[in-house]
This record gives sequence, structure tokens and C-alpha cells, in this order.
Amino acid sequence: MRNGRIAGRLVELGQDLFQAPKQFVEFTKVREADVLLNDIGGHPHAFVLACVMDRQIKAERAWLIPYKISLKIGSPSFDAFSRLSQEEIKDHMSRPESLHRFVEIMSKYLFLAIGRIQDQYQGDASRIWVGNPSSAELVYRFLEFEGIGPKIATMAANILSREFKIPLSDYFSIDISADVHVRRVFARLGICPEDASVEQVIYKARSLHPEFPGLMDLPCWEIGRQWCKPHNPECGACYMKDICPTVNKGATVPEE
Repeated sequence: MRNGRIAGRLVELGQDLFQAPKQFVEFTKVREADVLLNDIGGHPHAFVLACVMDRQIKAERAWLIPYKISLKIGSPSFDAFSRLSQEEIKDHMSRPESLHRFVEIMSKYLFLAIGRIQDQYQGDASRIWVGNPSSAELVYRFLEFEGIGPKIATMAANILSREFKIPLSDYFSIDISADVHVRRVFARLGICPEDASVEQVIYKARSLHPEFPGLMDLPCWEIGRQWCKPHNPECGACYMKDICPTVNKGATVPEE
């Protein structure tokens, strides 16, 4: 069927990205911040704390927060972060500029995340993903952090496995992170209706590629961010243009 052919293309693109050699990830486009976030061996807490901050603001801004706080406290070490009180974190997130739209609650979440890393993982956030955990266990460990929901938990697991090549025992529970870009691309590719809920998008991805639904996440996100924009989409540059039903309205997309 048409969905199978389109999903197959997305899975193929996702597989290429998954199997590519490990590369430096530009989370924020600020070199020093990205160096810190990529150092999951020496400073794994920076990655986890950035995931906690990734809520209701642009991802690039959210992922800068651990780095910006590290500048204010004079060190990116977990020891330096662990000495901060909730009030100190709130102050660092408030002045001189606000680091997040919701300083009050996010400073609390950051404080609680530091405490969980200290108490549950002995101050070493890399213990969240060492030892070839199952994808369900890894997602669950991220869900234990206050402020992290299924979307960010699965995103974190996907980044760790895809970008940082962290080995897992399986990938069944790494779902697609159905943000606005992914939902728009799923709709325009005819995979889901335009008014599909987040849950419908997630379960459709599971049905199309149950062994690793999140494999389709980055290709869809890239398509939505770069070409399949809400207005004036750049369809001619998109690598799905030959089989996209929105581009080829009136044309028949070949069956698999």
C-alpha cells in the first residue's frame, strides 16, 4: 500500500542516519555549549539536564541552559551543580536575562533532576544508559525525572542510540516524537489525517515499523524543519517529492 512505500523510504533514511559514524551534534549552534552537551563521558549530566529543560521553548534555547548556568557557577562539573540550592538555580535562571519562559517551575525541575542524578545514579548520569538496557527501561528512567514526559523521554533515548551510539538491547519502545513538524509531515505524506492526535501519530509509526518506530523521527523532523514548512513549503528540494501525495495531487503514487 502507499503508506508502506512512504514509510519504507522514511525507515531507509532513518537507518542511514542510525548507522552513520558518530559525529559531533550541534544542539544549540553555540560551539562551547555543544562541546559540553556532546561530552556524555565527562559531563553526562549536561545532556540530561538539557532534556529536562526542553519544554515549551525552542530546543536550541532550552539546551543552552546547562551551559549558561555552568558559566555563572564557574564550572560545568556535576559537583558544582549539586551544590546549588533551588533558590540559587532560580536566581541563575532569572538574572540578568530569563533563561526559560517558566523560570519558577523549571528551576524546580532542574533542582530535582540534579538531586535524582545524585541519589539514584551516585552523581553519574551516564548510569542511566550504561549496561545495554532495554529501550523501555531507558525511556522509563528518563520518565522518572520531574518535567520529562513521553515525548522528551523517547527523544532522549533516540538521540543516545542514534547520535551517541549507546547500545541498547532493543529499540521497540523508542517512539517517534510527534512534535508539530512530524505531525505535519505525516499528514502531508498521507500517513495520518491532518487532525490526527499525537497518540494516533505514535501508534501509526509503531504499526509501520514496530521494531524501531523512532527510526522515522529524524527524517520527518528534518523534512518538516527544512522543507515541509507550514506556509510556502519547498517541495522541490524534499527527498520525498517523488512519492508525496501532497506534491503529486492528482497523480497516482505507485503501490508497493
